[in-house]
Amino acid sequence: MKQVGVHNKQNPVEGESGRTRPADAVVRSWFVSLSNWNRWGPNDRLGTLNLISDDKRRAATSLVTIGRAVSCAWDVQMNNREEVSGELVGPQRWMAGTGLDTDAVPLTGPRTRDGSFSVASETISMSFHGWRMTHLDALSHVFWDGQMYGGVPAHNVTDRDGAIVHDVLSVADGIHGRGVLLDVAGARGVDALDPAEPIFPEHLDLAEEKAGVRVEEGDILFIRTGDAVRRKQGNWNPIANGQPGLDATCLPWLYERGVAVLGSDGPQEVRPSGYDSVYMPVHSIGIVAMGLWLIDNCDLEALAATCNEYGRWNYFVTVSALRLEGATGSPVNPIAIF
Repeated sequence: MKQVGVHNKQNPVEGESGRTRPADAVVRSWFVSLSNWNRWGPNDRLGTLNLISDDKRRAATSLVTIGRAVSCAWDVQMNNREEVSGELVGPQRWMAGTGLDTDAVPLTGPRTRDGSFSVASETISMSFHGWRMTHLDALSHVFWDGQMYGGVPAHNVTDRDGAIVHDVLSVADGIHGRGVLLDVAGARGVDALDPAEPIFPEHLDLAEEKAGVRVEEGDILFIRTGDAVRRKQGNWNPIANGQPGLDATCLPWLYERGVAVLGSDGPQEVRPSGYDSVYMPVHSIGIVAMGLWLIDNCDLEALAATCNEYGRWNYFVTVSALRLEGATGSPVNPIAIF
């Protein structure tokens, strides 16, 4: 196994080429230059999902030549006592019915109408936004200057009804299309990028070159940093130690390529971001300006292994959100099918 984090840098804000990040004012200007507001009409609720046409979905199904399905999600662990400082409370389960008081009866034993049938059931509570659970961010998840995507006022997310506009029901029919995996860590010869290590556009180009694939308009793009390796090893705390991911300079790259959905093994972007005035720029500019749908916290290890096994880095992918009225997102289980 290759070493995790073999290429530590003296200055983690610089790319391999020695480039530095642009000024905050340049990044803020992308709220305008990378905006998709009104591109698909004043009442658009799909954002970049408009780039996945029926023809693109149909063409993507032709990638299913083997029939193998691979999940890209983490298990949802209930009543998890392991905490990450500053994160929302983890999923909780309350059992309404169990089998603890049910005695097994031999198959040859007597049956009574009242005593044979029993059920187990539960109530589950979860805050899916955060660093652990694989989830989809709806376009109501992030505000900037009091607005959501398309200029919808932020007050359309209420305490009683949740998101009146841009809730996750916008994708009630699911997200389906061509998936592409760019294994940035693998392309750079390591199992995992270092904590707080940024990915620049040249790293995306390198991963494309290594994989022999090109990201096209309407693609559902997954980017592997290898952070799941660190998480599985148990030495993972993204809030305290940082997390590898996209630098804001990748936003024009995503816009120009026409990425419809972006997923990663973290919340997409490097933490800390390195920008004082734009908190989480991939979320802020991506969701609010571009209308870009994000899938946070994927487990891409099995997907990367399968891509390596078959020597191909594109596949058909389907993502189904729960039909949660007023929700600003949903837990999801992205499935890649080869």
